[in-house]
Amino acid sequence: MTRKVYVAALFLCAVQASLAQTVNSMGWEELRDRFKKNNPNLVAAEVSIREFKAIETTAGLRPNPVLSLTTDQFAFFHTNPYRPGAADQLLPSISYLVERRNKRQLRVQSAQLQTEVSKTDLMDLERQLMFSLRDTYIRVLQNKAILELALENVAAYDKVIEVNRERMRAGDIAKIDLTRVELGKVQFESDVTNAKVALRTAKIWLLSLLNEPIPVDQFDVNGLFADAVLIPSLDELRVKALASRPDLRSAANAIEKAKNDNKLAWANGSADPIVMGDYTRVGPSNTVGVGVSFPLRIFDKNQGEKERTKLEIERLEKLKRAIEVIATRDVDSAYTAVESVRSLLTPYKERYLAQSAEVRDTMSFSYSKGGASLLELLDAQKSYRDTQVTYRNLIASFLAAVNQLSLAAGADLGQR
Repeated sequence: MTRKVYVAALFLCAVQASLAQTVNSMGWEELRDRFKKNNPNLVAAEVSIREFKAIETTAGLRPNPVLSLTTDQFAFFHTNPYRPGAADQLLPSISYLVERRNKRQLRVQSAQLQTEVSKTDLMDLERQLMFSLRDTYIRVLQNKAILELALENVAAYDKVIEVNRERMRAGDIAKIDLTRVELGKVQFESDVTNAKVALRTAKIWLLSLLNEPIPVDQFDVNGLFADAVLIPSLDELRVKALASRPDLRSAANAIEKAKNDNKLAWANGSADPIVMGDYTRVGPSNTVGVGVSFPLRIFDKNQGEKERTKLEIERLEKLKRAIEVIATRDVDSAYTAVESVRSLLTPYKERYLAQSAEVRDTMSFSYSKGGASLLELLDAQKSYRDTQVTYRNLIASFLAAVNQLSLAAGADLGQR
């Protein structure tokens, strides 16, 4: 029995170890799709669109006819008490409100335009939330790159330590010199620890945005962490922003709805006739009557709504012009930031990265041959580390600036 329990425990540990090693690595497209599916704000906005579709149905309903039943000539005290209703006359009538000046069509159009506004509002909400998602995604890629660099630096410094161990065995250096070299590894090990903490924190934030119950140790992302992004010209981005930004499209739809509502206000100020028909049977005679009634719109001509909807058009047009100015300014500012970071990246790619690597390798070789001091070696290692970290931070800044430009232009310009 004890052996069976031991085998079962080993099997359970093996299964748990296998599950722990399973890492769910997601690219940008999968992250985006899961975010759209799970984000409660986006899901709630989609539900509101369906609500507005239901309002369209309500707006298109026609008035119900009204059936009236009237009893006349009910002489209870002047007739046969055993037949009190013998002389009654039943007068059924039916009436129907006839809507004039396309009231129903205007109501439907107003509801449809409100649905369009809600759709573009959803797109604008998605645009803003995608900015936050991509920003966190970039930070995860950034910390992954810095962690890889830190591990690379530790591995490279381990080779330096191993070379110096060989030199100590050969009697070329003293043990205290080897100890001083080994102490130089502390900074690189600290970089690894800090990078792991930063990467784990960024992953936790990304998982919280995704609303996914995935353990952080089983979650990872993949993507190209580089400045390989094609940026359109500034004029093209301005045109794209004015044509495709969802907030501008919402403003345009709101103006169309206000114009439609103004037409509806004027239509509601008109009189709608009520057409009536009735049937009467008196003895052997059958009679049918028809009639029509018009409300006299003498005092109430819907003046308030006419004026309000007129002013609403003016207000929304001014708001749209303000949004256009903001959109253009956002594009200009984001484009300037992209170009600024790009100008900082260029010398690193063209000179600084290669120079720092060359200096480090030269100092390592020279130190192994006794031609350089330990201080010079550590300074070369630190210079290489700082240059590489700065370069990766600049790439993250560039991708973040591109993300900001995507938000301003209303178009996805980011690298997958």
